Amino acid sequence: MSRLACAFVVLAGWQIAAAQAVPTVTFTLDFPGSDPSHYAISVSSDRHASYEGNGRLSSKYDSEPAENFQLTFTASPELATRIFDLARKAHYFQGEIETRKKGLAATGAKTLAYRDGERNVQAEYNYSPQPAVQELTRIFQSLSATLEFGRRLEYCYHYQKLALDDELKNMEGFAKQGDLQELSAVAPILQKIADDPSVINVVRYRARRLLLQAGKDLAVGQ
Repeated sequence: MSRLACAFVVLAGWQIAAAQAVPTVTFTLDFPGSDPSHYAISVSSDRHASYEGNGRLSSKYDSEPAENFQLTFTASPELATRIFDLARKAHYFQGEIETRKKGLAATGAKTLAYRDGERNVQAEYNYSPQPAVQELTRIFQSLSATLEFGRRLEYCYHYQKLALDDELKNMEGFAKQGDLQELSAVAPILQKIADDPSVINVVRYRARRLLLQAGKDLAVGQ
């Protein structure tokens, strides 16, 4: 095969792979001193989602070292649709999305990225005046909070059951303020706690209340 023919085959293969690329939105936050100080969330249009962060296993002990944590889950149809609708409204993060105002408090180095068969774009910001970007930031931050709660609940359930009440109480507070997202992603550990007779009743009741909320979220997404 000639070099020209080989080049054509390689180009054709690249074009096919690019055309088949699943649209994906990724949010990354780096904020030294916060917990977690780093995390990244990716959600694809086929609802495949992944999370990686370095949150602590206990919210009580600031001296505890951070540990890397990775998770894959299936996003609800409602969440995936919302994320990609907002990405479209934000013009897929093309151009500058950072505000030009000076003197704003630093709230972490954030990156929003969009990739599909035609685009591969990312934009960095501390604060954006664009409503679509603001809403995406809120969604991803709430999703991180939910998944970190789930991680800590898993740890406490196996190693520190007496800490479950404080974690679930805090989680309920976040839920009441609307600061949790996609509770269905942590429903398995909530169900374990709710069904375990060795766990005190008040903790099981808290888990059941959160499961009820997770069920409502899931029903909306169906």
